[in-house]
This record gives sequence, C-alpha cells and structure tokens, in this order.
Amino acid sequence: MITASDTVGRSRFWTAFGPGLLWAATAIGVSHLVQSTRAGALAGVGLAGVILLALILKYPFFEFGPRYAAATGTSLVEGYSRLGRWALWLYLAITLLTAGIIQSAVVMFTVYLFGYSFGLDWSPVALGALVMAAGALLLWVGRFDGLDLSIKIIVGLLALSTLLAAAVSLPRADFSTFAVWPGGLIGTTVPFAFLLALVGWMPTAIDVSAWSSLWTLAKNHASGERCSVETARQDFLVGYVGTGVLAFIFVVLGTGVMYGTGETFAAEGTVFATQLVDLYSATIGAWTRPVVLVAVVTTMLSTTLTVMDGAPRVLERTFFVLRTRTTDGPPPSCGPVYWWSLAALVTLTLVVMVLFSGSLTAMIDFATTVSFLTGPILGFLTLRVVTADQMPAEHRPGPAMRALSWVGILLLGGTGLFYLVSLFG
Repeated sequence: MITASDTVGRSRFWTAFGPGLLWAATAIGVSHLVQSTRAGALAGVGLAGVILLALILKYPFFEFGPRYAAATGTSLVEGYSRLGRWALWLYLAITLLTAGIIQSAVVMFTVYLFGYSFGLDWSPVALGALVMAAGALLLWVGRFDGLDLSIKIIVGLLALSTLLAAAVSLPRADFSTFAVWPGGLIGTTVPFAFLLALVGWMPTAIDVSAWSSLWTLAKNHASGERCSVETARQDFLVGYVGTGVLAFIFVVLGTGVMYGTGETFAAEGTVFATQLVDLYSATIGAWTRPVVLVAVVTTMLSTTLTVMDGAPRVLERTFFVLRTRTTDGPPPSCGPVYWWSLAALVTLTLVVMVLFSGSLTAMIDFATTVSFLTGPILGFLTLRVVTADQMPAEHRPGPAMRALSWVGILLLGGTGLFYLVSLFG
C-alpha cells in the first residue's frame, strides 16, 4: 500500500533529481568511450573486475560531495577552506593544471566525432568554436535549468543507444574471459600503463566531487527547496550506478566487435571511436551505424556541456572564498567571474587546438597523471571535510564508509607511489 509519506518522498526525490545525472554526464566520457571499450577490445570482459574495484573504491569520495552540500548548505570548496587556505589553494592549483587541458581534449574529441558523423569538412578550430558557442549560449539562456534539462535528454538518448548497441553485440561477446583480477594479462595482453589509465579515470577524477556539491546547491536554488541528505545521496546513487552500468556496457561493445578479431587498434581515441563505428557496421550490419553514432556523439556532447559549466562554477566559488575569506557560501549566481572563467576556458581551448593539437596526447597524459597522483590527497581532504565538526554528526559517514575511504586512499596512493617509482626508479 502506497502511503502519503511515500508519495511525498518520491515527489521530493523528483524535485531534487538532476545533479547526479550531471555528475554522470561528466564521468561518461573518454573513460567510457575509449578506456572501457579498449578494455573489452584487449581482454574481453577480463578487466570487468578491475573496473568494478575502481568504482567501489572511489564511490565514497564522490558521494561525499552531494552529502556535504545537502547537510551544510555549502560546497566542498568551503569545506576545503575550513581545513585551511592551503587546502583550497591546492585544490585550485589542481583545477587550473587540468581543467584547460581536459576541456581541450573533450572538445577536440567531440568536434572530430561531429565532423565524422555529419560529414562536415570544417577545420577543427571552427567546429570547436561552434560547439562551444552553442554550449555557452545554452548556459547563458537556460542557466542551470537549461543545463539540467538538456543533460537529462542527452543522457536518455545515450542510455537507449548504448543499451541497443550492446544488446545486438551480446551474442558475439566472449564472457568466458571474465576474471575478478586479471593477473595473467597485466604486462602481456594489457600494458600496465593502460591499467593505470583505466583505474585513474574510472569513472572520473576525484576533484569533480566539488562540482557535484555545487550542482546540488544550484538545484536547490533553482527548485526553491533544499533537499535532504537522503534525497541527495539517492540522486547521486542513481547517477553513479548508471555510470557503472554504462562502463560495463562499453566493455561489452568492445568485446563484441573487437576482441579476438586481430584488428590493429588506433592509438588516438578519436580514431579508435570511429573505428568502433566502422567495425559495428561491417560485422553486425549497416543499420547499427546510426545507433552507435548516437551513442558516441551523445557521450562526448554530455561531457562537453558539463565540463563547460562545472569548471567555471567551481572557479567562481573558489575565487570568492579566497577573496572574502568566508566559509558561508553565497547562493549559486553564475555572476561575472563564472562567465569570465568560461570565456577564458573557451579561449584556452581554442589556443590549444590551434597550437598544440599535435601534442594533445602528451598533454592529456600530463593532466590525467596529475589527477591520478593527486586523487588520494583530495580523497583524504574530502574525508576530513565530511568528518569535521562543521558536518552535522548525524550526516557524517559511518564506520563502513570511513573504512572503505581509507582502503581507497591507501590503494590509490600505493598505486600512484608504485607508478612514480617505476617512472623515476
């Protein structure tokens, strides 16, 4: 029997629903389209256990963002500041080191797929400017509500198209390759560097947790109602589970049409993605081409939009806190600093596309390495924030979540240390 409280609970959930999808749209990008698909191409479903482990170990750090925002009414940016200005300066440095490079990579990827999908013989810079101008216009006219609605539509198309593509490739997938830990594959079939990249960016970088906390506050402001901690956690869980499911779906896509074929796969992610489309058409049928094209284009378009909003949003809040030294965050405003940050990000992206497109792979490696190595540090800071005195005691993570956080910090930190030793040893 459905009670009045059940009805009210569902109503509040749908009112607050959205920030979890925005986080998911950010995560479902290169890590899924390239890394998960390549994992399937290299090892079948042999790396599924690694992906699941990464998703479990990183879950607390991402969940802490909306939890903290709902419990305190402020973002993780204010939380880092409460630990000391040094913590916020560290977060700002990481954001500045990686945001421009990641945005450039995401936009170049999106531009390549748009040109390939629609047969546009435009220069990448012109098409990139058009894509970012359209994204900026959406954010200007629609603000958070426009972004929220657009992402719901795009992620819906993404989910439907990838599910359909995976369904038709299931009969071709070899599930006998499944392994909880692929010890025999590492260093032979699966290069260790690829394993690090897969874990480091599955599902995304830990610094995005602060974006999620700001989206939770923006949703509260847009709806005129502050969501409960339970509702915020449920919303995030929907996005996180969806992200994990899609990661495994992309593994199945790679397994179904690439594993064991003897094909030589392109090193560049953009070419690899179009190779996936061509292989689907050749092995399963030409009718699958538009389905897979919708999947790959919506994957990158959703990431482009959320990065264009998330990075300026967190920079605006960080500069405000550093300038005013206040830890009582203002309501989300998307004021001048937001738009100047977005303009700077767009300009930097175009400059990178003009001057450094040939070095993009090296730049991405640098950005992902910075995010990977600083991930355990940010994870530790985030854990301190949600267990500090400013966090209401009833909303602090319990013993199990704290234990999982420490396991994640130690394992990710140990992996990073091993990487540095192997790099410089």
